[in-house]
Amino acid sequence: MVTGTVAADAVARAGTMPSLGVGLHLVLVEGRPALPPSDVPMLVDETGAFCRDMARLGLAIFANPSARRQLYAEIEAQFTLFAATGLPLDHVNAHKHFHVHPTIASAILAIGPRYGMKAMRAPVERGRGGALVRLWATLLQRRLRRAGMLVPDQIVGLAWSGAFDRDRMRRALTSLSPGLTEIYTHPAAEDVYPGSARGYRYRDELAALVDRDLGTLARHGSELGNFTAFMQ
Repeated sequence: MVTGTVAADAVARAGTMPSLGVGLHLVLVEGRPALPPSDVPMLVDETGAFCRDMARLGLAIFANPSARRQLYAEIEAQFTLFAATGLPLDHVNAHKHFHVHPTIASAILAIGPRYGMKAMRAPVERGRGGALVRLWATLLQRRLRRAGMLVPDQIVGLAWSGAFDRDRMRRALTSLSPGLTEIYTHPAAEDVYPGSARGYRYRDELAALVDRDLGTLARHGSELGNFTAFMQ
C-alpha cells in the first residue's frame, strides 16, 4: 500500500531482503489516495479518504467518464510511487480484491505493463465463495492470461482470512490441487493494531507461516517461490 502510513518503513525493510517478492497492493477503497483529493473528487468522501461503499464507487467508475478518468489517474499515481521505491515489481493486486471490477482491471492492464507488471492475482479459490464471486474471479483470470500476465491457478486461504492457522495450513498443503497455487495469508506480530480487522488472528497466521514442520511439508513435492520465480 504505497499510500499507507508505514510505507516508507516497509520499503526500507524490503530493501534488506532482495529475495522477497514485493507487490503493489492498489488501494481504491478504505484508504487515502496518492493524488490530492481535489484531483479525484468522485472517488473520495468529505474527509478526503476513498469512499467505503464499494458498490456505489463501482457503479460510478463504470457509468461515469469523469470518475473513470480519475480512477486511471489515481492508479497511475500509485504505480509511480511504487516505481520510485526502486523495488522490483513482483506482482499486483488490489485491496478488497477490487481489481475483479472490469473497469478497474482495464485500468490496471492499460497502465501496469508500462511499470513492469507481469503478474497479478485472480482470487479463485476452489469450492469457496459465492457463485457470483467465483464467476468474476474466473473471468478476470482468463482476461489476465490473454493479456500475457502470470496468474496462479488458484488461491488457498481466502475463505480462512484471519484464521489460517497451523491446522488449516497443514490441511491446505496436503490437499493442493495441481498447478500454481498462491498461499493467501495475513501474518502480523499483534492481533490488534491501528487498522486491524476485528477478530482476525494475525499471530496464528504468522505462526503457521514460520512453522518449520509445515515448511518441510510445503517443500515436499512442491516448488516454493514468489511470482517472479514462476515467470518463464
